[in-house]
Amino acid sequence: MARSATTRQARALRQNAPSNERLLWKLLRNRRLAALKFRRQFPLGPYVLDFVCLRIGLVVELDGPFHDPEHDATRDAWLAEQGFRVLRPTNREVASADHVLGRILEAAEQPVLKRRV
Repeated sequence: MARSATTRQARALRQNAPSNERLLWKLLRNRRLAALKFRRQFPLGPYVLDFVCLRIGLVVELDGPFHDPEHDATRDAWLAEQGFRVLRPTNREVASADHVLGRILEAAEQPVLKRRV
């Protein structure tokens, strides 16, 4: 069975996740945060999302030192067109688990957008 390039990329990213992504995944996996089902390194369209809760249309993208603001803006616009909200905590925020989880919960309480995907 042939796998798409984004699926292969997502699998590689899951296997080689930076420490801040591994930390956040420990906090989000298995519905640990408000019973929300998050997926990590999820391929969607031309992108691989760091974390996504499909039920509420929330994408969590960690902004590390290698993010390109112009590319991020294009990606965020595409995701918004698909009905997703994007939250971009920094690596420093992830180190403060309570703070980042509070931001995710706050975003999760916003009304769900109508999605095209």
